[in-house]
Amino acid sequence: MELTGAEIVVRCLQEEGVEYVFGYPGGAVLFIYDELFKQNKVKHVLVRHEQGAVHAADGYARSTDKPGVSLVTSGPGVTNAVTGIATAYMDSIPQVIITGQVPTHAIGLDAFQECDTVGITRPCVKHNFLVKDVRDIALTMKKAFFIASTGRPGPVVVDIPKDVTTAKTEFHYPETIAMRSYNPVIKGHTGQIKKAVQMLMQAKRPMVYTGGGVVLSGAAEELAQVVRLLGFPCTNTLMGLGAYPATDRQFLGMLGMHGTYEANMAMQHCDVLFAIGARFDDRVIGNPKHFFAEPRTIIHVDIDPSSISKRVKVDVPIVGNVRDVLRDFIRQLEASREKPDQEALKTWWTQIELWRSRDCLKYDRTSAIIKPQHVIEKLYEVTRGEAFVTSDVGQHQMWAAQFYKFDRPRRWINSGGLGTMGFGLPAAMGVQLAHPDAAVACVTGEASIQMCIQELSTCKQYRLPIKVVNLNNKYMGMVRQWQEFFHGNRYAESYMDALPDFVKLAESYGHVGMKIEKPEDVEPALKEAFSRSKDLVFMDFVTDQTENVFPMVPGGKGLSEMILV
Repeated sequence: MELTGAEIVVRCLQEEGVEYVFGYPGGAVLFIYDELFKQNKVKHVLVRHEQGAVHAADGYARSTDKPGVSLVTSGPGVTNAVTGIATAYMDSIPQVIITGQVPTHAIGLDAFQECDTVGITRPCVKHNFLVKDVRDIALTMKKAFFIASTGRPGPVVVDIPKDVTTAKTEFHYPETIAMRSYNPVIKGHTGQIKKAVQMLMQAKRPMVYTGGGVVLSGAAEELAQVVRLLGFPCTNTLMGLGAYPATDRQFLGMLGMHGTYEANMAMQHCDVLFAIGARFDDRVIGNPKHFFAEPRTIIHVDIDPSSISKRVKVDVPIVGNVRDVLRDFIRQLEASREKPDQEALKTWWTQIELWRSRDCLKYDRTSAIIKPQHVIEKLYEVTRGEAFVTSDVGQHQMWAAQFYKFDRPRRWINSGGLGTMGFGLPAAMGVQLAHPDAAVACVTGEASIQMCIQELSTCKQYRLPIKVVNLNNKYMGMVRQWQEFFHGNRYAESYMDALPDFVKLAESYGHVGMKIEKPEDVEPALKEAFSRSKDLVFMDFVTDQTENVFPMVPGGKGLSEMILV
């Protein structure tokens, strides 16, 4: 039996086991929407902006290890989605974005709502396709899901002209796929792993540095086993939080620009660095020249060969899927007759504990004004560390990363690489739909939340009981902090002097609004909010306008050149 292109698209989604499609209809995709309407296996979630669709699919993907799927129309539908696509690309999140396109005969003629989707998205996708023949849809969709979810994950765009969705052909969905030009390496080189184990055993000041690759590959258990077998200190990047339990003694906290003193100092002064699923980006190691002022041997495990020695030259590169490589490491460590130098390790831990005693995350706990750190600490206590926490971008994001102790992976959902304001709320929607019975908190600020605040309407339509934690200091907080430190206190356009009444705004969307102005009211407000299991509660915490995020490594400086409180 022949099916239309639109029918084939929906059948492909069904074959892939897609649970939700996040989207917004428009002329070029109406035939696909019509076919979605006729079935009930794949649920559609109507967002209020295409950026929100891709962010919601992103949150779904990050919290489930399944590709997120979004559907947008041509022209402005695509351009609105680009921010979400770039966000997923920077953080290696598996997504398939289906975009409508003008009919094939109109491509290149500046037709109504036409844009060059392939050209526009090429720099920020893992791959993209323009499907000009209905006979190619099924195979292309299979390739899209395969490419998005294997190797180093990422977003894949499938652009489908409107006339292709109405054309007919026989439907056959491939069970497997093989692509000559795409064969990601899974297993690490045995010789390199043996060499790395020998180096780890000889280390006097070792350090385990892990990133989002551990989370993406599902290797948290393997990482914990390796770290405990070795007895080494461990740190996570912003994207890697939860990959190793934050409450464990061997965890030194997050490293980097707003990392802990002990993590940054150990990173700078180690003699053997074991980097796993991380990419040595500028927010992690600061100035590379400063980083290399201290000699060290570097072992780097990553599935993407282009990430190895990209910013930092490494001594032992190991290309492979992190989980598979770590399993090989475990076998080698357990079989090895050598053990780490315990005396040297004891001395190293003594130094680390001295750094840790600086208590770099301390803040004024006696303040009569709500401190944002206090809100996050109470959020952690009230949710017992079990919540899924999404965030927007800015000071609130860093405080959430510093003060919420993530013991499990895929609980911390944030835009790391692109730093996208507006990400938090729609990402929380995707998380809540994926985990309907879980506590989901969106930590945000008064500037970020307004980027995609219209998604409160989506939350109402689908009854999503997200708890919004708005740390309201009436500034673009991180912009103000940089202006204070580096621009002579000239707060150019960072003051938000026309804010809405967030309580009334939340209520106007049909949600519960709360305004909290005293430190003693923080915990009761959070407890009440999370007790309302069926309601979205918007908590507007009026916080200290002068509070800054510490520690801080200024741009262009080295890891040990931190500004402390």
